[in-house]
Amino acid sequence: MEGTGVPLVTPFDGKGDIDESKLAELVEWIEERGVDFIVPCGSNSESELMTVEERSRVIEIVVEAASVPILAGTGHPGLRETTIQTEMAASAGVDAVLVVTPFYFSHTQEVIADYYRNLADLASVPIYLYSVPKFTHISLEPETVQRLSDVENIEGMKDSSGDLELFGREINSTKEKDFHMLVGAGGIYAQALEMGASGGVLGLANVAPEGCSKIYELYRKGDTAGAKVLNESLVELNRGVTGIFGVSGLKAAMEMRGAPAGFARSPRQIVGIEEKEALQNLLREAGLY
Repeated sequence: MEGTGVPLVTPFDGKGDIDESKLAELVEWIEERGVDFIVPCGSNSESELMTVEERSRVIEIVVEAASVPILAGTGHPGLRETTIQTEMAASAGVDAVLVVTPFYFSHTQEVIADYYRNLADLASVPIYLYSVPKFTHISLEPETVQRLSDVENIEGMKDSSGDLELFGREINSTKEKDFHMLVGAGGIYAQALEMGASGGVLGLANVAPEGCSKIYELYRKGDTAGAKVLNESLVELNRGVTGIFGVSGLKAAMEMRGAPAGFARSPRQIVGIEEKEALQNLLREAGLY
């Protein structure tokens, strides 16, 4: 996976059911604005609130609707559930899977490494590691990443720590390997590309897909300064939709831009009037509203 990926939100209807028609429309809306690959059932997809069967259905719809590669989120707290979800995704036709570190209980780095090695042996599609410590409270250490980069069928990693120093250490530990490092923090996309990232999986790309794609395009053309300037213009929007206002705010901002994002699922709630006004201001400041 290279370039700009989007951890696609999942449109739900007012009853909390997956809105399948809106999901297919959303894939088209996103693709028209230039992303390089799509990630259904990532953190911004509310996958933690879906059943195994629902996640599988979301992945099937996205695969059918998309013309770009698909990196599907299939991670669960345990190996058995993750293996089942991964094979269901493989059957749907995904190109690779993104597997979050096993969470809920704490595990040592060696236990986590064994988990990924076992999954790599069982999976019929390539595996991408996924470290998102702000949600899981677990971080993959660079030494662990280095060891896992040698495992057949593990092709890359998404780091959503937002820690550039850590990301740099991971890059350095795998730079001699055929291993794709993806950044998961939209506020540092251009900097991560300059450090050697293959691309990014950015929640920001749900609401600003053309801007995120342009950052990558500028970098690829050698305009590193231009990429950084554009990235800086999106930092506050990124902070709003991936931090302050969360998934509900992200979906509200997308709807303001005409994207069929639908409702968030309970226990998340619809953003209020003040939050909507703040989001509108962020979109205006970014030149998107």
